[in-house]
Amino acid sequence: MMNRRQFLKAMGIGAAGLALGSTYYVNRPEFGRLPTGMRRERILASPHYYDGQFQNLEPIDQTVKGGEAKAMAEFLFGSSEGLKPKGRMISQKTDLHSLPLDEDCVVWMGHSSLYLHLGGYRILVDPVFSSYASPAFFINRAFDGSNIYAAADIPPVDVLVLSHDHWDHLDYPSVMALKDKAKHIICPLGVGEYFEQWGFDMARVYEEDWYTAIPLAGDLTVHVLPSQHFSGRLLKRNQTQWAGFAFVTPGRRVYVSGDGGYGSHFRHIGEVLGPFDLAVMENGQYNERWARIHLMPEEAAQAAVDVGAKAVLSMHNGKFALSRHPWAEPYQRLSAASIGKPYRLLTPKIGEAVRIGDDRQTFSAWWEQMA
Repeated sequence: MMNRRQFLKAMGIGAAGLALGSTYYVNRPEFGRLPTGMRRERILASPHYYDGQFQNLEPIDQTVKGGEAKAMAEFLFGSSEGLKPKGRMISQKTDLHSLPLDEDCVVWMGHSSLYLHLGGYRILVDPVFSSYASPAFFINRAFDGSNIYAAADIPPVDVLVLSHDHWDHLDYPSVMALKDKAKHIICPLGVGEYFEQWGFDMARVYEEDWYTAIPLAGDLTVHVLPSQHFSGRLLKRNQTQWAGFAFVTPGRRVYVSGDGGYGSHFRHIGEVLGPFDLAVMENGQYNERWARIHLMPEEAAQAAVDVGAKAVLSMHNGKFALSRHPWAEPYQRLSAASIGKPYRLLTPKIGEAVRIGDDRQTFSAWWEQMA
């Protein structure tokens, strides 16, 4: 039998081993590192960084109602009934290499991953091709049939855009596989630290604050815009910025909301840059417990009106169950909320190409076929 001294020694060795293992785990390159040096100085000079962190335009409570521990316990151990489809996700995979470059279009690749043709440019937003939206293989597994694209399916792109550093948007294996395919990379303040650590050519990276216009060519401008959210990859929260974007060419205006709750910034964006031929709005992973940092479907509908959207496509759904709502509920509620709105709701399957501005193209309520 182990005596007290032996027991304490064993516990000490175990604790030391656990600490070393944890240190090694969080020091893996995919976790990234906090901004330093000149990047840190730029962050400190931002009017949106104060009290030791990035702030939203409107003061909001980012805490989870009822406590984060309780919410995490429910997420990990609560009932999963209805959170995922019973069968494989319906999809319609488009060959991106064969899409005509002179045709403005968007392909929703599940969750918030988007591939666009605009004005002859190829644009890729938040590519996540991994099977898990987390650093652990057993958390946030993609729905069966939802992960139909890989980096090899992506042609060389003119612009790779990253909205923020959460695992379901900034996916280390995906961006590393795309490292030599992106001519330009655009991200909000602080997120460039990841690309520098991961060995990217920083001359190709545009890392900017909200309300910054980036003219990439004479006929393509990317606007970095505010959203109402937060950031962090198990490191200190809100040390990197989060953002939405507008893509403007002589013939098109497309808005991508990024993650975030409802606020007055939508109306301001519409007044300054709208109307938009297409608005891709966050619609999924919402919860009353964190209602200020994710849009409810009804709020997504109103935000689309605020920005002056002529057509709306929803994202942040269809691939991961990061909240407790039924997987098809975002489509159902947004469809109901869009009745009578001054925009056209587009409901493509994962991988289905949407021709921007083509009012003749029709879509089905495909989620009803999976009930």
